[in-house]
Amino acid sequence: MRRTRNSIILNALQIFAFLFFVLATSAAKTAGSSTGLTNIFAPESTPAKAIFNLSVFVLVITAIIFVVVFLATARVIHAVQDAPKPSGAVEVTAIGHQFWWEFRYPGLGIVTANELHIPVSDPAHPTPTFLKLLSADTDHSFWIPQLAGKTDLIPNHPNSMWMDPHRTGVFLGQCAQYCGTQHAKMLLRVSVDTPEDFGAWVRAQQRPAIQDEKVAAGRRVFETTACINCHAVGGTAANGRFGPDLTHLMSRETIASGAVENTRGNLRLWIQKPDAIKPGSLMPAMQLSDADLDTLVNYLETLR
Repeated sequence: MRRTRNSIILNALQIFAFLFFVLATSAAKTAGSSTGLTNIFAPESTPAKAIFNLSVFVLVITAIIFVVVFLATARVIHAVQDAPKPSGAVEVTAIGHQFWWEFRYPGLGIVTANELHIPVSDPAHPTPTFLKLLSADTDHSFWIPQLAGKTDLIPNHPNSMWMDPHRTGVFLGQCAQYCGTQHAKMLLRVSVDTPEDFGAWVRAQQRPAIQDEKVAAGRRVFETTACINCHAVGGTAANGRFGPDLTHLMSRETIASGAVENTRGNLRLWIQKPDAIKPGSLMPAMQLSDADLDTLVNYLETLR
């Protein structure tokens, strides 16, 4: 993207320099002529004819340069947007919900939420990430400023984009299209990992949810309340699709689509009173007793 921008700026400067040269040359010839503009193109030209010839000349040259720049720019845009998919590319389906992100890795059998993990791409052996963008409800826009431009998610209109990061790190983004009350807190994080770290993350995410008998009471609370209607946990009866998959909930740095850090206190508050963190979110307050709430949080903290 940066190379494309620099190329456009360079082309614009070249056009400016050329036109400036033409006009300066014409002005110099005019200044040296005893009959005004009569020597610009032909000795027998009248001033009016000379002005007309100059105008046509500049217009034609400008049109030619414009066409050349347009074709060059179109070629670059086509190369960027329709880049062929390398065999080693990572494929991700990103689904926008009010007000969170769902990420599916079809080739890896992974489903997660709000925090996207992708491998860093070596220019010598590119491993870009191709994203298929879908919306579950209304218009959204996927935007990570340091990695890629905005790309819209429109209901019943699949879109796509790709990212080819050359350095590791955590990059922040968010929904860039107003989508409702909590649009401003529909955040996302992209973790660009080394190949080794990405491989370790994939293996961890592919494991089933931990079954710890010490928190069996909390699992019963989860499976006998409305939690099971919206959330999924691999290896259990929970198979909801309205909310994030919780199989590896505690492997994430944040909850509520990046609104707060993923700590025990925040998790407890999010279940007890979602509006305290994200007013207008579609997460219902569970109305649990303090004992059941603590038991449930104990269980959720084992989902790593």
